This record gives sequence, C-alpha cells and structure tokens, in this order.
Amino acid sequence: MNDPVVASTSFAEDVRHHLRLTPRQLPSRYLYDPLGSALFDAICELPWYGITRVENRLIADHRGEIFAHLPGLTRIVELGPGDGRKLQTLVEGRSAALSAHLIDVSAGALLRAAHTLSDATHLTIVTREGSFEDGLDEIARLPRDGGPPLVLFLGSNIGNLDPPASLAWLRRMRVALGRGGTLLLGADLVKPEPDLLLAYDDPLGVSAAFNLNVLLRINRELGGRFDVRAFRHRAVWNAACSRMEMYVVSTREQRVRIEAIDLDLELAEGDAIWTESSYKYTAEGVRRQLDDAGFESTAQWIDRDETFVLTLARAT
Repeated sequence: MNDPVVASTSFAEDVRHHLRLTPRQLPSRYLYDPLGSALFDAICELPWYGITRVENRLIADHRGEIFAHLPGLTRIVELGPGDGRKLQTLVEGRSAALSAHLIDVSAGALLRAAHTLSDATHLTIVTREGSFEDGLDEIARLPRDGGPPLVLFLGSNIGNLDPPASLAWLRRMRVALGRGGTLLLGADLVKPEPDLLLAYDDPLGVSAAFNLNVLLRINRELGGRFDVRAFRHRAVWNAACSRMEMYVVSTREQRVRIEAIDLDLELAEGDAIWTESSYKYTAEGVRRQLDDAGFESTAQWIDRDETFVLTLARAT
C-alpha cells in the first residue's frame, strides 16, 4: 500500500504544478478519493452513462472466446478494477485456479472489488493501492512460472490519456508484459454529441458532484479555501481532438488560498480549471494504436448500439 505521507506530498506537488499551468489543470486521478470513487460508482448506474453496462455485457457474451485464446492462464491483473463486477463476469463459470492482482488508486474501490469477488473460491485476490504506472511495475515483477498474465485495462481508462501518452503507455505495457502476454482493452467509441453531453453532465447532477468533489479534497487535505458553491461543472465535446473535457468553472470573481502549497489563485467569473479528458476512439484506431505499440490484435468485439469496443491483443 502507498505510504500516506508520500501520497500526500505527491498530491500537494501535483496540485501546485498543475494550477500554475495555462490553462489551469488538476490531474484526473485525484478525482478518485473515497467520496469521488463512490460518486463514480453512482455515475456507472445512470441511464446516460452506458460504458460499464455495455462492457460487462461484451465480456459476458465473449468470455468463452477470450479464454479460448488463453489456454493455461493462471494469472490476471486488472488496472482500475472499480467494484470488481467486470472481473467477476469474466471468471464466472470457471473452476480452474486463478490469481487476480487488483491495482487501483482508490483503497475504497479495492475493498469493494475484493468483496465482490469473495465468493469466487477458485480466485486468489491480491490488492495494491497505486497508480497505473505502479501497475506496470507490478506486472513486470510478476513471476512467469505460470506463463504470461492477462492484463485487463477496461472502462475506457485508456481515454484518460492523450494519443501520444496512450501510445507511450501501451508501449510500456508491452515491455512489462513481455512476449506472449495479453491485454484486454476496453475503449469508448465516438458517438453523437448530445449522447456524450448527457453522459458527462447528467440531469441528476451526479457527474457535477463527482467533478466538484476534487475541490473539497483540496480543502480537506491541503488547507484549501474553495467555496464549492461558487463553482459549476462544465462538460464540453471537443470534436477536433475527439475528446470530452470536464472543467470546474468559477461563477464569480474570487481569490482562493491553498495553505499547504502557499498558493493564491485569482479567478474571474468564467475562469475554468480543467479536470479530465476522455478521448473517444474508432475500432480501427484502437487496432492501429495497439499495432504501433507492439501488440497483435487477436480478437475484437464491438457493440454498435452503445458504440464500445473490446480488443484482445498479444504482445509480440
């Protein structure tokens, strides 16, 4: 588990650095404190946000084909397991012993995932609180006596990285896996703008609460003085970059002090802090990026109604 002192220092340094950039930003990984993780779980239940449901359905429909490509598999690693339901769906009906390594920045998410998977008696669960980069290090250290692992990178988490960063990350994944290792990658596809806006700015305001909560986290952990009532959530579809963008936006002129990092922000009405990007793909674009990173796409399943793609790829 991460050292809480080190984690707190990293948070402070990242907040200081990113709030001094132009435009001002906050890294999206800091949205997932215990409250943020619970709010994201709620988002996944909303009718306008179908990523979790469609991905789970694709896994249920094609798990037999997935395992047919992986004879003798003994180890699975999931980066960002959420509440564990997708892994539960994948291994349902199997009796062969498997070990599952779950890696997430949220300790609460790991607890929920372990609980969800506790009835799978053939599954040995190992959890680690850490970033996706920590996950790559963990994958590289795994023993290979049972063969190379299957890595799950689902929920369109790849969309949190811009194209150059996602390609670099996939290349690092290929090195960590080693030849013959396999990646199951889920990616959200481009869809009509009104559908995207509903998914990221829902009528119930859950997405807004999830986004604005990062200001509460800064207040709590870094002595911030954000008046959350003086900010609003904004979601924007950037068609030129094929990404959804999320911001917290100041609704009035204000000065915000963050004591732990000795930072004062002068904000005018309408000034925004960029909190998250979610890139959307084409199925062919996913294949092309995997090929460029040193993977061979062995199977791909597409839900054309919900516009989501699941790709199985082997490190070459």
